Amino acid sequence: MHAFDVLGDPVRRRILELLADGEQTSGAITAIVRQEFGISQSGVSQHLRVLRDNGFTTVRAQGTRRLYAVDTASLQEADLWLNQFRRFWNQHLDALATEVARGKRRRRDTTEAKQGRSDPHD
Repeated sequence: MHAFDVLGDPVRRRILELLADGEQTSGAITAIVRQEFGISQSGVSQHLRVLRDNGFTTVRAQGTRRLYAVDTASLQEADLWLNQFRRFWNQHLDALATEVARGKRRRRDTTEAKQGRSDPHD
């Protein structure tokens, strides 16, 4: 299965988001996903299996618990594929950063000007 076929499912993306903060038990993942998506425990288990089988997660046993973590190998594959398109959005992001900086500078200049007019010690 291609990385984007795996990532195309919102449940699997949410599971990866949960795991981005660190290792989680299957029970903790299941509880959150069931609440947010209204799917069964076995449905969540299937999504966890797809992620594991396609190299997006690792799982290790700790007693009776199963701990899942992100495996970056498949995410790197997706990142490499996306790399050919970065030029399309990097230019726009650079322009956005310039506009944000201009806005901050204008606000700072406006604030300083107002303070200068209202300061009786000038």
